[in-house]
Amino acid sequence: MKRPIRVLVAKVGLDGHDRGAKVIATALRDAGMEVIYTGLRQTPEMVVQAALQEDVDAIGVSILSGAHLTVFPKIMDLMKQHQMNDVLLTGGGIIPEDDMLQLNQHGVGKLFAPGTPTQHIADYIRDWVKENRSF
Repeated sequence: MKRPIRVLVAKVGLDGHDRGAKVIATALRDAGMEVIYTGLRQTPEMVVQAALQEDVDAIGVSILSGAHLTVFPKIMDLMKQHQMNDVLLTGGGIIPEDDMLQLNQHGVGKLFAPGTPTQHIADYIRDWVKENRSF
């Protein structure tokens, strides 16, 4: 039997607004994925360690603090150090389009703005995992 897609949803830094992260976590569960929610105030190191321990297919970071140009590259670098080359790093929040493009060039997957239909996010994760992970 094929296991469900496993996604770690994380809030990094001092950003204490997690309603969006919880909405996404619920939507991904409703789409048939296993979701691990780390809670608030995680460090990039904590996120990557949790992703390793949980053997996830994707990491989704919710960020509203403006620290996205620091947080995503740090997580990406830690993932590379741990040879997590087949794990998707995606996320969303308040991220200007130019910054989204810069992060995509650094290897971060698609990033989603507030108001994106949750089905689009679930479909993107499902399609990425199908193309890049083997079970």
